[in-house]
Amino acid sequence: PYGGELFTDSVFLVFCNRIVAIVFAVSMAAGKGEELVNKAPLWKYLAISFSSVYASACQYEALRYVSFPVQMLGKSFKMMPVMVWGMIVAGKRYGMVDWMIALAVTGGVTEFLMTGPISSHGSGNSTHGLLLLAAFLLLDGFTSTFQEKLFKEHTTSKYNQMMYINMGSAVISSSTLLLSGKVGSALGFAAAHPAFVTDAGMLSAAAVGGQWFIYSQVKEFGALVFAATMNVRQVVSILISYATYGHSITELQVLGLAAVFGALFYKSFGSLGQSSKAEKKPLIEKEGEQASEAPAAKV
Repeated sequence: PYGGELFTDSVFLVFCNRIVAIVFAVSMAAGKGEELVNKAPLWKYLAISFSSVYASACQYEALRYVSFPVQMLGKSFKMMPVMVWGMIVAGKRYGMVDWMIALAVTGGVTEFLMTGPISSHGSGNSTHGLLLLAAFLLLDGFTSTFQEKLFKEHTTSKYNQMMYINMGSAVISSSTLLLSGKVGSALGFAAAHPAFVTDAGMLSAAAVGGQWFIYSQVKEFGALVFAATMNVRQVVSILISYATYGHSITELQVLGLAAVFGALFYKSFGSLGQSSKAEKKPLIEKEGEQASEAPAAKV
């Protein structure tokens, strides 16, 4: 709280994040001599922007009703939405092992949520928070799936995607603020509490840094390594949160946690030796590699 007051407008935080991301992406693209024109149809960027804005808003809003460890664990639950979106958007097919892993994660998350306290220290009820978390999973699953589709079908650089997606997100979030009539209250809160401006700036910088690492890792190392990194991050974040804020945890919740991350680590590391060459290579290949492989593709 800031002087006993709580800031409650999640969309304003999303807007701040997107403005900082646009400045960063444009600066990096210009510095590297990249063209600033869109490499994919604008409606594709806008589709990702829409899902990204409201996924972020649901994520921030959910923290008012459920604890941070619950939110982090819930993010592991997004395997199922991503698989469903992959089938719908990209026509993908998944084997029995993939569905069994998703089922183990789903069961572990369900056990964790139903066998111990999950409410945040803030106001509200955990049921509302879980609904917001479910909306986040649905929207975020579409976002990551469509981003992968954009990388594969169009020659977009990471800065090109960051720039156009965040520009669309800034338009959508600002429009939401104007239509809801919350612009004045959000700016008034910021003017009355300078510490909030500092915190919002730090949050935006961290969000932009997170975007850069996501795009970079997917481009350079592929989706499998990125998934493994995210699993480690989730474990570390949950353990740090429990240690720092004293969240209580039951034995059954520990078992659920073990099931979730056991399945995730098996998915990420256990099948490394059996992964296909296509899965291991980056979603975006370097220009030289693309040129060398072009003749072979025509044969």
